[in-house]
Amino acid sequence: MRHSLIALIVGHVVLLPAQSVSLLRADEPRADSTLNQRIDALFAVRQFKDVALSPDGRWLAWVEEVPPPDESSRAGAMIFAAELEAHDWSPKRVTAGDGSTVHSESDLAWSADSRRLAFLSDHEQPGQLQLYVADPQTGKTEKLTKLAGHLGKPRFAPIGDAIALLYTENARRATGPTQAAAAEVGVVGETIDEQRLNVVDARTGARRAISPPDLYVYEYDWSPDGKQLAAIAAPGDGSNNWYIARLITLSADSADVKTLIAPKMQIAAPRWSPDGRSIAFIGGLMSDEGANGGEIYVIGADGGAPRNVTPGLKASATWLSWQPSSRGIVFTAHIDGSSGVLAVELEKGNVTALWTGGEVIAGEGGAFGLSIAADHRITALVRHAFDHPPEIWTGAIGKWEQRTRINASAKPSWGEMKDLRWNSDGLPIQGWLLYPRDYDAARRYPMIVSIHGGPASSKRPGWPGVTFDFSLLSADSYFVFFPNPRGSFGKGLEFTRANFRDFGHGDLRDILAGVDKIIQTLPVDPERLGVVGWSYGGFMTMWTVTQTNRFRAAVAGAGIANWQSYYGQNGIDQWLIPFFGASVYDDPQVYARSSPMNFIKNVRTPTLVLVGEGDLECPPPQSFEFWRALKRLDVPTQLVVYANEGHGIRQPKNRRDVLLRSAAWLNRALLK
Repeated sequence: MRHSLIALIVGHVVLLPAQSVSLLRADEPRADSTLNQRIDALFAVRQFKDVALSPDGRWLAWVEEVPPPDESSRAGAMIFAAELEAHDWSPKRVTAGDGSTVHSESDLAWSADSRRLAFLSDHEQPGQLQLYVADPQTGKTEKLTKLAGHLGKPRFAPIGDAIALLYTENARRATGPTQAAAAEVGVVGETIDEQRLNVVDARTGARRAISPPDLYVYEYDWSPDGKQLAAIAAPGDGSNNWYIARLITLSADSADVKTLIAPKMQIAAPRWSPDGRSIAFIGGLMSDEGANGGEIYVIGADGGAPRNVTPGLKASATWLSWQPSSRGIVFTAHIDGSSGVLAVELEKGNVTALWTGGEVIAGEGGAFGLSIAADHRITALVRHAFDHPPEIWTGAIGKWEQRTRINASAKPSWGEMKDLRWNSDGLPIQGWLLYPRDYDAARRYPMIVSIHGGPASSKRPGWPGVTFDFSLLSADSYFVFFPNPRGSFGKGLEFTRANFRDFGHGDLRDILAGVDKIIQTLPVDPERLGVVGWSYGGFMTMWTVTQTNRFRAAVAGAGIANWQSYYGQNGIDQWLIPFFGASVYDDPQVYARSSPMNFIKNVRTPTLVLVGEGDLECPPPQSFEFWRALKRLDVPTQLVVYANEGHGIRQPKNRRDVLLRSAAWLNRALLK
């Protein structure tokens, strides 16, 4: 039997309808009303989902998220475009509608001549995107498709009027493993939604699929002559098989598909060189599609052995663009908990830092990258940090000028963020420590340890979000510690691989060593520590409370309690092989030694457990398994399952509930 939302509390069960999700139990201490106000302020900050600079560098377009009319709805998005050198900076709205309403509009792509802007919009039918092309100068917009299913990532060909497009016909759900899973009923596993590469004629709207129906295409790039495309693709289920995807080329005019490499690593960001001779991509150990990190490889457009052009890079590349000469590559990277823009000269292998900074940057498609003009003289990006909200900047790399001031009224309600360094098992570890807003060295404070997901990811000092971000509790007299332990991006591939076959063990030692350093040097009360995390961070939270009783409260979001049962429950089991070295059937012991359930009787820490009803990556049975054990052991616990949510909590009312409920849980144990 399925319920729209289930809130399970130690000692009894309460079934809550979806509209009651934001209600806490009557006997729980409610978060201070000022926390609600701080959450309101975060919701009011406009987010930029995409930034697109025209190839000639004259026009800038971007997608601006619009808050929903109420918290039961999801946000809309509006597209704006402006001439960079215009005398008066006056952005124009680009839309498929008449401008009187807000739709979901995104996925920007400029034509090679910089005159047309392709985008997706659900103007005619909410939730169903279609492909449109607009002339930003005149505002004229033309609809090109009438499709049923999921559309994504349109890209104009470098020559001519063709637009490539990813299309999943009659998709049962939004694509991507973080989206809510479709119900598995009937014969399971025989119906697969395939995301195929299509080409649409921008003049007539005529469309044809160019990739075969049994191949799921994740990313692609045009060849400079417009005759071929390079793509990352895999047969079978899209959410699962990205981890074993291969690099292919396809003809734009025929069904010819050629595999260039089927690597034993995760690959991302294929980019064809301007001279047409080579294709670059990022390869490494990655936990999630779209969350890139690794080293840069170059392979001949006709095949051959790929060459690592950044061997031993002490950073994690995330996005790349060929220089116009085809002799070098510009790329962005995680660098030791921060961000950077670097360049590699292919002939000599020299890597040069063009810019580094303690902030978060984003560009095309909202990814950790830039949007860059054809001649590389002008770039555009979103920049934000703990002390300034997101805004768009343009200019030469490292010499950017702020273009928007949409969030000028947003001010931090939290304390100062400091870069923290320590050693663990001989490894240099980095993290970020957020001080209480009104810090007084004469006081003693509680501290929350917030562990990032991944594990191949990193915490960077960006403007706080509204999804499981505990920065707001800095205003309630908390230190908040964000460690980047072994397994994180930012220190090179060897560091990212340092938790191979060792989940929870070395990374927990790293985190506890950081906690010890903070307690030794700052007025943190060791009797008032909390630990929180989502996804891999949720696993680490479950693991932590089975390994130590130092923490007085815990919040485990979308966690993994038992790697052995998880292997058969989740929808992305391919991701486990690169990290564990074998399947659970071939090496059950390596999974067992990192499973919190095998140490469950050690738990004394009150633990709140949260999960999305349709979580494909970390399914609810994992949270149920952990919660049931704590309940049986009389450890205070509560389990909340959020209706119609996947691995990422998306509905504003649910995001608010996560923060309020978690704050109430932590405050009860840690604020004295």
